[in-house]
Formats: sequence, structure tokens, C-alpha cells
Amino acid sequence: MLKILRINTRTREYRFEELGQYAGLGGRALTSRLVSTEVPASCHPLSAANKLVMAGGILAGSSAANSGRTSVGAKSPLTGGIKESNVGGQFAHKLPRLGLLAIVLEDKPEAGAPFVKLLIKKDSVEFLPAEDIVGKFNYPAHDVVKSVFGEKAVTAMIGPAGEQCLMASTIQFSDPDGRPSRSAGRGGMGAVMGSKRVKAIILDPEAKDAVPMADPEKFKVARKRWVDILTSHPVTSQGLPTYGTAILVNIINEVGALPTKNFREGRFAGVAKISGETMTETIKARGGQYKHGCHTGCVIQCSQVYNDKDGNYLTTGFEYETIWGFGANILVDDLDDIALMDRLCDEAGVDTIEMANGMAMAMEGGLVPWGDSKAAIELLRKVGTADPLGRILGNGTSFIAQAFGVDRVPVVKKQALPAYDPRTVKGVGVTYATTPMGGDHTAGYAVCQNVLKVGGDVPAMGKAGQIEVSKNLQIATAAVDSLGLCLFVAFAVLDTPDALSVVADMVAAATGKPCTVDDIVNMGVNTLKDELAFNKAAGFTIKDDQLPDFFKNEALPPHNTTWDFTAEELQAAKVG
Repeated sequence: MLKILRINTRTREYRFEELGQYAGLGGRALTSRLVSTEVPASCHPLSAANKLVMAGGILAGSSAANSGRTSVGAKSPLTGGIKESNVGGQFAHKLPRLGLLAIVLEDKPEAGAPFVKLLIKKDSVEFLPAEDIVGKFNYPAHDVVKSVFGEKAVTAMIGPAGEQCLMASTIQFSDPDGRPSRSAGRGGMGAVMGSKRVKAIILDPEAKDAVPMADPEKFKVARKRWVDILTSHPVTSQGLPTYGTAILVNIINEVGALPTKNFREGRFAGVAKISGETMTETIKARGGQYKHGCHTGCVIQCSQVYNDKDGNYLTTGFEYETIWGFGANILVDDLDDIALMDRLCDEAGVDTIEMANGMAMAMEGGLVPWGDSKAAIELLRKVGTADPLGRILGNGTSFIAQAFGVDRVPVVKKQALPAYDPRTVKGVGVTYATTPMGGDHTAGYAVCQNVLKVGGDVPAMGKAGQIEVSKNLQIATAAVDSLGLCLFVAFAVLDTPDALSVVADMVAAATGKPCTVDDIVNMGVNTLKDELAFNKAAGFTIKDDQLPDFFKNEALPPHNTTWDFTAEELQAAKVG
């Protein structure tokens, strides 16, 4: 039976405890239940009362395809509400081999206490000095860790932005190639870890104990069918492996929903230079890798390894949102400069969506000209340094806008919006407005039905059906996150009649407890209820469930669409 490891970061005491009231939960269901139960909703996110939870999903430790996602939960310094940030990497695979489902960082050391590295073993925790990596950017810091613990060290670490407790800071998780490239990016989770004075968590590289399945034969049968489902759907077997999420650049631009120049237009003139097709061609020409997994057991392989003009490694996990944000959103069409900005964010440990929108705020405020990628790069280089401007930038879009007098600010609950304009893809706009997470596309990816026509067809620019599809997808996403599955399995699940029952069979075979499709759906519903209850207690009201006014007041070319949902109408998208 997997356990929860609780670590008091002030007293340096720890205990391994049974799941107790959290039995049957995993991933986001576990992080959100624990945070909503144990963290005062009114507390300051950087105070001792907040807790940082890292949890594998219910299927963590199994060989189910694409089950290696980690949920990171806390009260968010960025939004002031509950947060689950979802990430790939090797952490969720290694955690169960230590007999653990989750790690909880509690309390807070005295001001000025030294940072530590935590070495997690099966029956102990070592608090190690972190002077050798404090102040270092993530890649060189991770190299130091590997020099001590070996090339296969599995880690979660913060960069200088997290050390400074900046609100856009991430926690970087190691990938299968031993790089700190996978970001628990949204909501400032790195700041919470920094407030606990923990620079890095290292999972014992020697831990190799497999997690037994309750019914190995039943699991084997269900797992085989699950792989068949993922490897036969055109999105998960062809589109994503070939072009990554950047396949969407041309698609969303053609729809007229690619936010350009801080959401002023829906199409970008330089789109061909930054498309997924161009990215893949560039990767091939430079000897990179266009088909790459973010964690062991991934059969979709939508990540990639992007090299520079000299054939040297530059970045990995080059996502659609990053390419859009540092591209069309700030009028940049140089893919190499966009890739460098991605790498700089991973080095400092800041969220690319937050920082890309932040660069738009810097351009709106006159710090640098629109489209000047070299100037944006120099701004990003300041993040994580002692430069006061770097501290302003590292606190995210809303903070930057306030600092420089910008009133066109694309945020919901202070979290920056991703790469789909909600005036033209209205289902995802409903999700932005109503998810407990703040502006977030992954919480209910209605682009599936609005644009890709996967799992249904809801016309993107009309109001009909948008609230219902967003609500259903928010429930489904919460369940997927709780199982520890990659969100992209949803493309295949939505189009395959027996997919959810196969997932239920895998859960039952892994845990030895009955599991039905209804059980999975209810897990999603209950997770959202926990999150909404926390946010309500934290002071969020109906007024927070709406998009910025400029989406209602300005028509978006080329279709001249506007956002036309009231906050009252949007309440129907939330679980009761």
C-alpha cells in the first residue's frame, strides 16, 4: 500500500503515513482534497500554513500507457485560489517505487534559513546542504545534482525565480533524458517550494521496487486495449507525434483564433515561419528529435528535442502555447529566438505562458518595441537575477501590467490566458472564466469540439452548447488528472466508445477495488467541488468568473466576434 510522506520543513521532522481519509484518491483528486481539507483558504500562499503537495495519479506505478503525470497542488501565490499544476517527467514513475503516492511539504523555516536538497529514500529523508546549487539556473544546477547522484537522478527543483518566491515561478521536473525540462508551470508552485526553503527534491536513484498489480492478468488485457486505442487514433498516433502540440499553430490561425499582438487580431502574418510543420522540418534538418516522450511509457510522443543552427541542443518540450506566446502574441516570427526564450524560462524557472503574456505587457508599456525578439530575450535574461526589473517580470502578467500602467491585461483570476482567443473559440472561453484554476485551457479543452471536431461538433463562434461542453470537459479533465494520465489521451477517449470502460478496468485491476465509468466521472465532480469550495472560502465570487472587458468591447478580426456570455450565464458551467 502506497503512503504519504509528510515533511516539516521547519523542524526537519518527517513521517510516512497511511492514506487514511485520502484512500482511493490520486493526482489532482488527492492534491485538491488535501489542500482544501488542511490549508486555511484565507492564509497567505507563502506562509507556513500553506502546503505543497506532489502526487502521482491512481495509475502511477503501473505500466499503463501515458500514466506518468504528476499533480502539484497548493494555494496559488498567483491566483490566490487553489491550484493543481500538472507535469510530465519521471517523478510519478519513481515515487511509487519508494512506496509513496505523495509528498507533502509543510510549515516554513525561519527567514533566512539556508536552502536544502531533500533526498527521499524508501524509509528516510535526508536534509542535505544546497549551497552547491543555490542561485544557479536549472540546467547547470541539475548537472551538479547528477554529478553527485548519477545521470538517472529523478528530481524536482526550483530555479532562481522560485528561490525569490516570484509568482510566475515553476517547479522543473527531470525528463527521461535527465534534463530539468518539464514544468509544473502554472500558478507559482515554485514560489511555494521556495518559501519552504527547498531547492530540490531528489528521489533515491536506487529505488527499483515494482508496484504489484492486484490482478496482473486483467491489467495486462486492459492495458493492451488501452495502447491500441491510443495508437490507432489519428491525433494521438499521427498528428501529435509528428508535429507536437505546435500542429495547432496553423490550425488555430486558419480558424482566426490565434491571439496576435496581445489579443488584437486572430491571425498572424508570420505564421508559416513558426508553424509546427516548420518546427519539424527544422528539427529534422538539424539532427534533433521531433518524436519524443516527456515521461517513460508515453506512446503519443508529442515532445521534441530542438537544436540550434549549429546542431547543439537548445530546448525540449517546445509547446504550442510557448510558440504562440513568444511568437504571434508579441509579433515575433523567428523560431530560434522563440526556442531560446523557452529555454530561458526553463533555466530561471518561470511559466512560459505567464512570461509570454508578460512580454506583451512590457511591449504595451513601452519597455521594448513590438516584435523585437532580441529585446525580449534580454528582458527574460533578467528574471531570476538581482535586477529589480527581473523581479517585476518574474511576478507575471497581471503584476507587470500594474507596474507599467497597462490596462489591456488578458488574465482571469490573475492568471494569463493561453493561445486561443475566447471570442472565436467560445467553449474554451467558458473554461477560462469558470475553472477554479484561473485562465487555463487544459482545465476543459473545448477546442476539441469547437475546432478539431473530436468528440462532437459545437460551432466555435456561437453560444449554443458551449457551457455544457466546457462543464463536461472540466469534469473529465479533473478525472484524467486524478488518474495520472496525460490530458492528450482525451482525443482518443472522446472518439472511442469503450475507452472509459477500459480505463476503469485498468484502475480496478491495479487497485483490486471495483471501478466503473461512473466512479471515474464522480471523481472528477468531487475534485471540482473541493476546488470550488476552497475558492469560495478564499473570497472568490461570481464577479471573478468572467473575462476582461476588452473581449466584450472589441470585435476580433477576421470574424469580428465578441465575447457575449454574462457571469450569471456562466455559473451553469460549474458543478453544483
